[in-house]
Amino acid sequence: MAPGEKIKAKIKKNLPVRGPQAPTIKDLMQWYCLNTNTHGCRRIVVSRGRLRRLLWIAFTLTAVALIIWQCALLVFSFYTVSVSIKVHFQKLDFPAVTICNINPYKYSAVSDLLAELDKGTKQALKSLYGVKDIPEVKSRKRREAGSWSSTWEGIPPRFRNLIPLLIVSPDEKGKARDFFTGRKRKISGNIIHKASNVMQIHKSKKLVGFQLCSNDTSDCATYTFSSGINAIQEWYKLHYMNIMAQVPLEKKINMSYSAEELLVTCFFDGMSCDARNFTLFHHPMYGNCYTFNNKENATVLSTSMGGSEHGLQVILYINEDEYNPFLVSSTGAKVLIHQQNEYPFIEDVGTEIETAMSTSIGMHLTQSFKLSEPYSQCTEDGSDVPIENIYNAAYSLQICLYSCFQKKMVEKCGCAQYSQPLPPAANYCNYQQHPNWMYCYYQLYQAFVQEELGCQSVCKEACSFKEWTLTTSLAQWPSEVSEKWLLNVLTWDQRQQINKKLNKTDLAKLLIFYKDLNQRSIMESPANSIEMLLSNFGGQLGLWMSCSVVCVIEIIEVFFIDFFSIITRRQWQKAKEWWARRQAPPIPEAHPSQQGQDNPALDADDDLPTFTSAIHLPPAQEAQVPGTPPPRYNTLSLESAFSTQLTDTQLPDEL
Repeated sequence: MAPGEKIKAKIKKNLPVRGPQAPTIKDLMQWYCLNTNTHGCRRIVVSRGRLRRLLWIAFTLTAVALIIWQCALLVFSFYTVSVSIKVHFQKLDFPAVTICNINPYKYSAVSDLLAELDKGTKQALKSLYGVKDIPEVKSRKRREAGSWSSTWEGIPPRFRNLIPLLIVSPDEKGKARDFFTGRKRKISGNIIHKASNVMQIHKSKKLVGFQLCSNDTSDCATYTFSSGINAIQEWYKLHYMNIMAQVPLEKKINMSYSAEELLVTCFFDGMSCDARNFTLFHHPMYGNCYTFNNKENATVLSTSMGGSEHGLQVILYINEDEYNPFLVSSTGAKVLIHQQNEYPFIEDVGTEIETAMSTSIGMHLTQSFKLSEPYSQCTEDGSDVPIENIYNAAYSLQICLYSCFQKKMVEKCGCAQYSQPLPPAANYCNYQQHPNWMYCYYQLYQAFVQEELGCQSVCKEACSFKEWTLTTSLAQWPSEVSEKWLLNVLTWDQRQQINKKLNKTDLAKLLIFYKDLNQRSIMESPANSIEMLLSNFGGQLGLWMSCSVVCVIEIIEVFFIDFFSIITRRQWQKAKEWWARRQAPPIPEAHPSQQGQDNPALDADDDLPTFTSAIHLPPAQEAQVPGTPPPRYNTLSLESAFSTQLTDTQLPDEL
């Protein structure tokens, strides 16, 4: 090496700061990579192997590209001051609309079936309240109704014995007076007041109720009501369900209202419609109901504008003269707005429509989406709920609860409750085949309300559903000035279906429309997502340890890949050594006399001799002691370093 290169290398080695003072750019970059906090650059230099070095180069360049891209987006967003507005108009699917008359069946068609029941009810009202003036409805017998009236001929009136109406007085404990006979009778078992959980009843007030017992009459319960109206209607309803449960479905459809009778006029989105646009849906407690725009239609109707002119407009014929005076106490119709694949629970959430009024219902659509497990206990389609859906409709919480109760009803009581769909291989309850079903039903329903059947814990809410917020307004219809001509025209239009002159108490007008086409969506999103978790981890690691993704990759490489690589290499080396020792031939053992040093006096098992002890040891036998040669004295002579003597170093002659 040239003297200049040696000096340069020495300076580079001893230089305290090698950054900007590095002699070459290569050394400067090597110094930066070894001393910087950016771990990717350091790993490029110190990594061994071409593959690892290429991988670290790729990781580092990718990270740099992402940083440049994100920073460019941030800068562009910071300097952007423009505002963009998107206005999107779309058609909204019009919901399904189910309309039912509050009175399920024409009273003239079912009066023969209910003759004994109505007679007993009139006697009860006359005995307790002295009511005598109850209007009679002329029986217009149909051929099919006449054939079924013979079914009840000759059967004794068991209404009084099965469910006796009682007057319970607080002064006489354990006794009650019979409605029909006026005699006092003992009452055993529990006395359950139907309104005791929500209101306070004066103890001195007489209560009206009825008693239900099991087969052997050993276990009974008396249900009381604060009002005689509620008691009479509940008592009548129980017997009514017993009778109608034994009538075939086709006969009940014929005894109810047809679509041509119920629907007088129809308009949708400015276009005329008629009974052919409605689908029959028979409800056990409301008779023939009709659904507009249901799932059986070829296409689901939609509307492109809001307002009453672009919705559904119908005029309904209520026919108050055919109302059952004991079953229903109000006049009008019920309407329910729901999805096309949803079961219409008209008895629970239906909206009542008054006669001689125009009812306007404005809708606003809200669609909700909930997250399933682990965020909530909702279900997508009910497939993970262990309850069989007995309704021919999409899953909902209400369907699950009613299906669960109906299943328990069949298991405990041996029959199904009349107001709900019939499960497979089951029959509706009636007191001829199941005499104690009423007592069983009331006991089971009380357990259901108190959440003792387990239905509430098994059923789940649906994760997605649509809900229509309704705004209802009323107006008198028809007006006094237009009543005369309007009723005459409607009477002429319906002369084939209605054989009488219409009056305004027989009619009701209904308008259903979207108030606007704004759809509100409520969507749940997880508060802590994977991105948020990684971001929080990155913030904490960067704040307290100056650590990044590249640093994490470096830790994985060092503490996992290299660590296990070293351990594996050592284990492999040990295995190779063990295998080599196993394959090597055995070494013969030496004779004991051959062990030790050349000096026989020194034992191999003893400690090594020190200098003091070594000089006292006897010499080894037949061993030559090396000798030291004598010195060469001729090498000690001094030779003159100069060939001539300098004049100033010569001595004078006198010396």
